[in-house]
Amino acid sequence: MPAPQTVNGEGELQKPCLSAPAPLGSTPRLNSKDRANFCYTLPMIKPGSRAMIFVPQPRDLALLRILFESRLLTLEHAATLCFEGRGEAAKKRVQKLKAAGVIGERPRHAFAPSVLHLTRKAFTLLSQNGILAEYPPLPVTALEKRAQVSDLTLRHELEVMDAKTAVVPAIARTNGFSIAEFSTWPALYQFRAQRPDTRAEVTVKPDGFIRIREQDDGGVFEHTFFLEVDRSTETQDTLALKAACYLDYYKSGGLAVRNGQPRSAFREFPFRVLMVFKTPERRNNAAERLLVNHPPIFTQVWLTTMKELLADPLGAIWIRPADYRTATDGTPFTPEKASGFGYRRQTAREDFIEAKVRKHKLLSPEPGTGAGN
Repeated sequence: MPAPQTVNGEGELQKPCLSAPAPLGSTPRLNSKDRANFCYTLPMIKPGSRAMIFVPQPRDLALLRILFESRLLTLEHAATLCFEGRGEAAKKRVQKLKAAGVIGERPRHAFAPSVLHLTRKAFTLLSQNGILAEYPPLPVTALEKRAQVSDLTLRHELEVMDAKTAVVPAIARTNGFSIAEFSTWPALYQFRAQRPDTRAEVTVKPDGFIRIREQDDGGVFEHTFFLEVDRSTETQDTLALKAACYLDYYKSGGLAVRNGQPRSAFREFPFRVLMVFKTPERRNNAAERLLVNHPPIFTQVWLTTMKELLADPLGAIWIRPADYRTATDGTPFTPEKASGFGYRRQTAREDFIEAKVRKHKLLSPEPGTGAGN
């Protein structure tokens, strides 16, 4: 007798499924006949009803993968990244994922956004579908601990996701460009670099790593970026040190080695560092500080504000320290006339910079905007 057909939560016909999930990290034994019809399921209990079988859809697994990397996101983020901005569809599907026990919600105050995280069942589901095999192995307790963050860290994590949800759909709407990768798990792309002052090695943990693929008549190209979202909690000296470490990582061939090439091939692996700030003042002070760094940073670091990024992610919103230098040359705001480092409010300067500085588009092919310095 043929196996009975089933209908999933979205009304789609499913192949027969096995309902007994394997332990985390293990692979169930299947013969060749079963393997073609195999999918993993978890029980879903609805209040006041008998047990139902939850069959994860490809979109569910895509959402769980994003949540696995980001560890936290809001319902709005989920709608943008997995439901084409359809908030009601995202809400209904997330409710089913909650009922199935694969997604949990962080305790929140009234009127605060819903912040989602994965449960232990989700890790089991991801493991059974082969997704966890693509990441460094971690015990379940460590994976659960990743979602346990302070309110300060939570705000930063959500702002990183704000940046991602601004860029990803904008790229998707652009002919000839696509997102090859946008990871927000710092541990996956952390690297070692030398401090310029002491030459001691330090670990740098980027907020994000982005690869944007471009295809035209000349072939396929990739643009590589590291993302840093600033919340005004670090000193300008700390930001300058981080920028110097990125420059060292480039010139020492760190990214070349990561891609399986010798360090001498570093010029074949350029990248930009995208720094996003809360205010224009903070952005301008960072540009000024990078110009007096040792060595100075001219073009590798691009700067903008979160407000501009959310409003027009692919527009002319980015400035480089070199652009700041050009705009202030011969004026009272030139970096050489700055009275020390650190944040300071200069309303006249901010108005002047906004009116005079040249801004760039993220994907504009302009000379002198590669790695270099």
